[in-house]
Amino acid sequence: MAQDTIKVGVIGAGGNTTSRHIPGLQAIEGVEIVGVCNRSQESSQRVADQFGIPKTYGNWQDAIADADTNAIVIGTWPYMHCRATIATLEADKHVMCEARMAMNAREAHKMREVSRQKTHLIAQIVPSPMTLRADKTIKRLIAEGYIGDVLAVEARAGGAFLDSEAPLQWRQDFDLSGLNIMSMGIWYEALIRWVGEATQIMAMGKTFVKMRPDADGVMRSVRIPEHIDVVGDLECGAQLHIQVSNVAGLAGAPEVYVFGSNGTLRFSGNRLYGGQKGDSELTEIDIPDSEAGAWRVEEEFVNAIRGEEVITHTDFDTGVKYMEFTEAVTLSMQSGTAITLPLHI
Repeated sequence: MAQDTIKVGVIGAGGNTTSRHIPGLQAIEGVEIVGVCNRSQESSQRVADQFGIPKTYGNWQDAIADADTNAIVIGTWPYMHCRATIATLEADKHVMCEARMAMNAREAHKMREVSRQKTHLIAQIVPSPMTLRADKTIKRLIAEGYIGDVLAVEARAGGAFLDSEAPLQWRQDFDLSGLNIMSMGIWYEALIRWVGEATQIMAMGKTFVKMRPDADGVMRSVRIPEHIDVVGDLECGAQLHIQVSNVAGLAGAPEVYVFGSNGTLRFSGNRLYGGQKGDSELTEIDIPDSEAGAWRVEEEFVNAIRGEEVITHTDFDTGVKYMEFTEAVTLSMQSGTAITLPLHI
């Protein structure tokens, strides 16, 4: 494959696909986007015209069946991720699937099972992007003992007031998003990089606007929480608290604290702060250029196909972990009990 042109078909061309995936892939030598399929022929053609893509497909299966494609990018909402990913792998083509990985943990397990049967193919989930710049520095500081033993992790996301008049959007639509709740799973994926997975969680969530109009003006029930708190145990021995909210007006930018026996790290606004016992306040920590991460999803996908690197952001094993966490949150909300991870699927 190293000497061959990577020919990509695109299924779903929303904001992330048109702002990142398509231009990112087109900027790489030896990569060609040969066709695109969006939700309508008209929108497919608009994207094709915008990016000079030669083909449009009438449906997503045609993109996978096209003999001209050897890799597929899935940029749809989660409801399509499992079946399109499995169909792509079974057609013997590489796949990059948009986050969130699937509708639920069972779908994520199915996707991983098929990928394990196709070890010669690259299977990637688009990663959680918020902490990429600081990840390596945070992991190094924790490993060096800057904060001592990790004791507690506090993550909070959401700083807007509730919009009770807005129509139903895909993140609020259970039929399109499944068990995914706002940005919760994306933040959990980022935390896995620093401190590892949760072993047990409890959750409470609340939906304040019970019905919203869909795109056709039909009132639909809202089944996905607009505010959620998750507490849990981490395998490293620390306690976890994640709060994600669409009602936390003026709360400021998302932030994560990692509290240790000897110090504290705070990540907020793409900047890192820290302090140790004896300090009076947190101060900004420099992120060396050698450690500063950045968005390179498309480059990693292409390099992996060419055998030049291994997928780290994000492999299917990690995707399964955050989907199991996502499902455990719903199970806890429904049962009012603690849920042990990993789930038995």
